[in-house]
Amino acid sequence: MASPAVPSARARSTAPPTPPGPASAPAAPAAPAPEAVPAGLAIVPRRRPGRYVSGGLALLATALLVRSLAGNPAFEWPVVGAYLTSASILRGLLLTLWLTGAVTALGFALGTVLAVARLSGNPVLQSLSWGFVWIFRATPLLVQLLFWFNIGALYPELSLRLPFGGELFAVRTVDLLGPALTAVIGLTLHEAAFAAEVVRSGVQSVDQGQLEAAASLGLGRGRVLRRIVLPQAMRAILPPAGNMLIGTLKGTSVISVLAVHDLLFSAQLVYNQTYQVIPLLLVATLWYVAVTSVLSVGQYYLERHFARGATRAGLPPTPWQRARAAVRRAVGR
Repeated sequence: MASPAVPSARARSTAPPTPPGPASAPAAPAAPAPEAVPAGLAIVPRRRPGRYVSGGLALLATALLVRSLAGNPAFEWPVVGAYLTSASILRGLLLTLWLTGAVTALGFALGTVLAVARLSGNPVLQSLSWGFVWIFRATPLLVQLLFWFNIGALYPELSLRLPFGGELFAVRTVDLLGPALTAVIGLTLHEAAFAAEVVRSGVQSVDQGQLEAAASLGLGRGRVLRRIVLPQAMRAILPPAGNMLIGTLKGTSVISVLAVHDLLFSAQLVYNQTYQVIPLLLVATLWYVAVTSVLSVGQYYLERHFARGATRAGLPPTPWQRARAAVRRAVGR
């Protein structure tokens, strides 16, 4: 009888050994397969009928308003087009732009000085700065302009005399302060009172820990101001400063009471001769809207420039970039 087959030595050596120890852990259960979306179905966003109804009503109201403006003969649009670029209106517009730029620059320069005085440790400077802001913010702009226009009643003559000598010079206040200079002084002082608070709030918005870190690194005050304080403070200063600039542009219309030939006063001179009040007021309105729109665009991009690095997500796309992306999507379809 044949003996049972015995495995060879080579077969015994290649067989995997059984690992000692406890039995292996059971395998993890397999994840369930995702439910398949039935054919012919798609995920759609939530329907919002109220949004479409309100948008349609708003568009209808806008269309009715535009139709009323365009079809009402009382507006006299041909007259508006004739005077929109007339020489007298353009001269008034240039004076308005010059006053706006000069008053804004001088007002913020003086306002910065007042803000620094308010933030200083000198109690006298703090009190004087606070008193200036209090007085010029508490009185209406028209009252201030009329006061400066009649300053000659209080000081008929301005002179400089030496303590133990003669008079160096003297000038009549009426000859020195004309309507245009009076408007610049009144508007600048009024602007400086508000600019001081804007600058002060912007500087105080900077985290004090960053100033302490800069001081620990040995940075000088000028470098800390240029590199740390101003870039961060501008994010808080620019929005109200832009509003003040636009407000100054429109506020220059108040100086028409001083017979300064700004945009509004030039329009008034024309309609006092032609009796076409509504068309000339529309001419002034259109120019104010146009200049304000340009300033608003500049303010938007300036704020965007100083907002770099303020958020982790980065800057949102500009309206022009969104429009280009929408066009590319429409063309790609």
